[in-house]
Amino acid sequence: MKTIVPALAALLLAVTALVAQAHGNVTPQAVDTQDLPKLKGPLTVNPYRDNKKAITIGAAAYGQNCARCHGLGAVSGGIAPDLRNLPVGDDGDEYFQMRIRNGSIRNGVTYMPPFGEIFSEEAIWSIRAYLDSVHQD
Repeated sequence: MKTIVPALAALLLAVTALVAQAHGNVTPQAVDTQDLPKLKGPLTVNPYRDNKKAITIGAAAYGQNCARCHGLGAVSGGIAPDLRNLPVGDDGDEYFQMRIRNGSIRNGVTYMPPFGEIFSEEAIWSIRAYLDSVHQD
């Protein structure tokens, strides 16, 4: 028994290290929005709705920054909400921009970090344009 406890503790430490490394780079990735019209904000309604270029940029930005928690194609794997279910159009814009800017912190636990000072206005709304494009009822 004396040798099993240290061995189990070492195994638990090794597995924890592997799981932490498997999560990948959690540093927010830059979003190249140079091909989009510049915005002054903060805005509460998406000016890029149905803009094909914004949807393409938003899809890449989502994949680099959001998919690790919200799932590829916005299909949640259970860690975070399935973003295909956000209301489309103006109805979902206000909630989306509030959440992406401020994150989600409950009882001192960060469920989603705030991206408001990390992402440009153009990046925020290109991601929203992408999410509108994959919406499901």
